[in-house]
Amino acid sequence: MTGLAPERQSLGWRGLLVPLGAVAGIAAVVLALIFLADQQASANVAAWFYDLLGNSQEAALLRAGSGDRLLAKIIIMSVALVVGVGGIWLIYTGLNVLVERLGEPWTKRFIPWVFVGPCLLLLTVFLVWPAISTVFLSFGIDVRLIPPSVEVVKGAGLSDWEWGLFNSQNHELYWNNFIWLVVGTVGSVGLGLVIAWLFDRVRRESLAKTFVFLPLAISLVGASVIWRFVYAWRPGGTSQYGLLNAIWTGLGGDPVAWIQTPPLNTYLMIVILIWLQTGFAMVVLSAAIKGVPLEITEAAALDGASERQKFFKIIVPMIRGSLITVTITVAIFVLKIFDIVYVTTGGNFDSDVVANQMYLQMFQYLDNGRGSVLAVVLFVAVLPLMFLNVRQMRRQGIR
Repeated sequence: MTGLAPERQSLGWRGLLVPLGAVAGIAAVVLALIFLADQQASANVAAWFYDLLGNSQEAALLRAGSGDRLLAKIIIMSVALVVGVGGIWLIYTGLNVLVERLGEPWTKRFIPWVFVGPCLLLLTVFLVWPAISTVFLSFGIDVRLIPPSVEVVKGAGLSDWEWGLFNSQNHELYWNNFIWLVVGTVGSVGLGLVIAWLFDRVRRESLAKTFVFLPLAISLVGASVIWRFVYAWRPGGTSQYGLLNAIWTGLGGDPVAWIQTPPLNTYLMIVILIWLQTGFAMVVLSAAIKGVPLEITEAAALDGASERQKFFKIIVPMIRGSLITVTITVAIFVLKIFDIVYVTTGGNFDSDVVANQMYLQMFQYLDNGRGSVLAVVLFVAVLPLMFLNVRQMRRQGIR
């Protein structure tokens, strides 16, 4: 400790610049968050600028909630950029210097929290607390954080849970989600595994994989719009611009309202999901297959094993960890499916799912209680899969 004393004494006022900068950064971030939370703050600042320029009429319109709000939006963007880059940099740099000045063993104890702490704080504010408040809201308790106090508003109690668990219409939601989970997951992972195995043996492997992986670059909304044109239907006797109906009527059949026909519409929407997710499964499983030692498959071939036997008895068992991880990842994604249903059918024609109904209840019907119930149901359904995924990742890390 005595060896550190001269260094500490030599810091002087210059050594305090970075710590002071950290304090200034924290203050700037707090003030900026308060500024961004106030919906009228940016308009008031913009109005002040207009007053300086002598345009009092535009300033008055902004303060009244009307007028051209372009300048207000530019101010918000500027504050967010300055705080997001400069303020955060000052916080991390300053706190790092402060902790390094503590000396051993305090530096080793606190330095991880310097970098992890802000992330944990953001996760708590924007993820953990909303999840907890959603659970309370599902039981009719609206907990509102209004600094420096907490306001608790009691609502409908357990009636929303009775609606969520015993309403026959919701049973259809859960059944549709189950179909999505089973068919969508098995279809995406199974097809991705087969394609990865087959493409591993072709000459133009990278080119072939590109065409399978390409749909993954399309958003769910974009893919749904594309497939709506594929499934489009027009009455008989008129020209069919939907690809599937054009082929079907060309073969002599009558036009079919694919999307309006349950339960066929659910499976056709799952095709969109499989089209998108097969590329993800293929890439991960292809890397796992390439990790299988070539000597093992060659030895199996010398022993007379067929291609099917090598695939099911050698390849699949040896990539079991990657296969489980990909399956769980796709299953979590499928359970939360929303975009495809919302764009394609809007949940009509007996095709609704939990996430879509949750959105409708909260933002269209403005029933936060019922929407929170469905959100909690979805969260509880995802939890076991998340636990299995973390457990599998730990096993792979140990190995």
